[in-house]
Amino acid sequence: GGGTNKQHVATKNTAKLDRETEELKHDKIPLDLGKLIQQGRQSKGLSQKDLATKVNEKAQVINDYEAGRGIPNQMVIGKIEKVLGIKLRGKDRGKPLSLPGNK
Repeated sequence: GGGTNKQHVATKNTAKLDRETEELKHDKIPLDLGKLIQQGRQSKGLSQKDLATKVNEKAQVINDYEAGRGIPNQMVIGKIEKVLGIKLRGKDRGKPLSLPGNK
């Protein structure tokens, strides 16, 4: 009979986790950002693993970003911008990245 109590506790924790997850949703990666990363990566002929290697991240991170999952990390996004050569932040998202000094 002790097993049923444990399940009940787990259900409570799951509900609490769901609420906490709800509160974190605003930090997700915008889906259009994921699409831009995917398009930029494919246009360079890179796999998710290739891109991940170039920015020193796991392929899962790239996968999550492209799927609009995960918390955006500005440093990682900055590295992806440089590798792909496109802007992923600000109002010019998707435009070619003009490197400083190339004016």
